[in-house]
Amino acid sequence: MKKDRKDSRTKDDVKALTPVNDRLIKSAYEMSQDRGTIEDAMFQHSVLCQTFLPYRNPGDDVRVWQQKQGNVSLAVQAGRVFNENGVLEEVGLPYGTKSRLILAHINSEAIKNQSKIIDVEGSMSAFIKSIGLNLDGRTIREVKEQLRRLSTSKFSLGFSTDGGRGVQYDLQLISAFDLWFPKNEKQRVLWPSRVQLTTEYFDSLVAHAIPLDNRALAALAHNAMALDIYSWLAQRLHRIPVNNHHFITWENIKLQFGQGYDRMNDFKKIFRKTLTIVSTQYREARIEEVPNRGFNLISSPPPIAPKIMIPGIDFSTGEKGGMIPLSLPSQPEGKGKKSKG
Repeated sequence: MKKDRKDSRTKDDVKALTPVNDRLIKSAYEMSQDRGTIEDAMFQHSVLCQTFLPYRNPGDDVRVWQQKQGNVSLAVQAGRVFNENGVLEEVGLPYGTKSRLILAHINSEAIKNQSKIIDVEGSMSAFIKSIGLNLDGRTIREVKEQLRRLSTSKFSLGFSTDGGRGVQYDLQLISAFDLWFPKNEKQRVLWPSRVQLTTEYFDSLVAHAIPLDNRALAALAHNAMALDIYSWLAQRLHRIPVNNHHFITWENIKLQFGQGYDRMNDFKKIFRKTLTIVSTQYREARIEEVPNRGFNLISSPPPIAPKIMIPGIDFSTGEKGGMIPLSLPSQPEGKGKKSKG
């Protein structure tokens, strides 16, 4: 009888180790043994580490998506694209995990190669494999569709300061792209094979790039909220002064991450569960729940060093071969200050 119970537990343990859990365990172990460096980094714009794209498709009839958090605002307008017959068609808003990962991939290619032109057709297959996705037809179609949505959307990024000064960037992230026309005339999915970032977005990205560990992104690639929480903590915790903390209420957390959740209790349950998953991939993150109130965010080192030197173009001279510093935005804040995000 004892042997039967032991065998039963073993089978349950094996059954519980899903491919997702396996990725989480392996990446957590790898990162505990080897802290991320520039070779492991992927990049996201700081605005998109505080405000986020939709988790799910809001409907192709929804043409504008808006979110505001603290002094940062995001608005995304769905775009249009010419089909193979030269007719202008409406394209839906980008959403979900793949849009977030694709954008991080494009950002990373642009920064590391110091080029606004990215060959997504040549690099996308390797990228899909690197984040643990299969190169099956369904996945490729989903990736192509999200890339098309990102390529045609217009983004408005807004910043405001304590002094009341505001800065707004109205831009299309991608200014030009080559369209792939399918051999099968019945297949109407067009997608960019090469994209060119706008100068405004590229310059803003270099100034406000947040480095993230690619192993963590790959492990969290199944969960849009987890990707958002990880990105948020990566850009936020290191800015808190050492031996200090910031308090954030449940209400503000729900405004930031609770899209689609009407009831606070339902949101709390899923946020706690997702935060636990994220904590396995960002072990240095210190965030403590205050019962019935919210969370204390405590000063923590970022997953990737906050100042990175990348070989490329020296902007001070315009010559190749220099080193490009990427410093994370720094915003000194008072001790124990209640925060909105």
